[in-house]
Amino acid sequence: MASRYWVVSLPAQNSASSLWNRLQEQISKHSFDTPLYRFNIPNLRVGTLDSLLSLSDDLLKSNNFVEGVSHKIRRQIEELERVSGVESSALTVDGVPVDSYLTRFVWDEAKYPTMSPLKEIVDSIHGQVAKIEDDLKVRVAEYNNVRSQLNAINRKQSGSLAVRDLSGLVKPEDIIISEHLVTLLAIVPKYSQKDWLSSYETLTNYVVPRSSKKLFEDNEYALYTVTLFNRVADNFRTSAREKGFQIRDFEYSSEAQESRKQELEKLVQDQENLRGSLLQWCYTSYGEVIFVSLNLLSS
Repeated sequence: MASRYWVVSLPAQNSASSLWNRLQEQISKHSFDTPLYRFNIPNLRVGTLDSLLSLSDDLLKSNNFVEGVSHKIRRQIEELERVSGVESSALTVDGVPVDSYLTRFVWDEAKYPTMSPLKEIVDSIHGQVAKIEDDLKVRVAEYNNVRSQLNAINRKQSGSLAVRDLSGLVKPEDIIISEHLVTLLAIVPKYSQKDWLSSYETLTNYVVPRSSKKLFEDNEYALYTVTLFNRVADNFRTSAREKGFQIRDFEYSSEAQESRKQELEKLVQDQENLRGSLLQWCYTSYGEVIFVSLNLLSS
C-alpha cells in the first residue's frame, strides 16, 4: 500500500523551533505512531503581495502539470516492466526510495538559487518537466513504432493463409519455374478441398496432371501448389477465382527470405534495446520529476 503524506504549513509567529516542538507534542498526544517530518524550506524571495497572488495560480497549474507527468512516467514504467517480465522495483530519487527522499528533502541551491525570484524558479521547474514530457513522447513513439512494425510482421506470419506471409511455408523444391512451366499457390477453403482436388486439372488447358500438393493447413484454409504452362496462368487464376479459390502471388527468393529474416531479427533486437533504454530513462526521469515537484511544493 502506498504511503500518504500531508504537508502542513503553519505560521511561525515567534520561533520555528518552538512551534515544531509544540506540533510534535500535540501529534503524539492525539495519534498512534504517526511519524512527523520537518520539511525544510529555504528563505526565498517572496516579492510583493500582488506578485504572490499572481503566482498562486501559476503554482497550482504547474503543480498539476508536474503531477500529471509523474503519473505518465510511472504508468509507462509499469507497462514496460509487465511486458518485459521484470519484477517491479521500488522507484527512487537519486538512488533513494521515494518515501525516504521525501522525508529528508533538501533544497538544491545549485539548480534553483534562492536569490532568484519565485516566478523565475517556478518557470524553470515547469520548463524542465515540460522537456522531460517531450522526451518521453519522443522515446515512447520510437519504441511503439518498432513494436508496430513487429506486430505487423507477426500478423502476417500468424494470420490466416489468405493474408499471411507464405515465404516460411514454401520450400525451393515446391516451386517449378522454367521457360514454359510455372507453379502457382492456391488458397483453398478447408471445406472445398475435395472440390479443388477433383477440379484443378480442368480449370484450364495445359495443367500438369496430379501436380497439386498440399503444403500447409490452418483453421480456415489449405495451401496447395499447382503446376501448369506459363501461358495459361492468367486463365487459371480467373477460373480458380470463379470457384472460390484464391491464387496468391508468390516469388521464391532465398535472398529475399534471408533479408526478411535479418529484418525481423533486427526489429526484435531494436525493440529489446529501446525497451531497456526507455525503462532506464523512465526510472531516472521519474526521480527527477519527484525532485522538482518537491522544489515546486517548497515554493
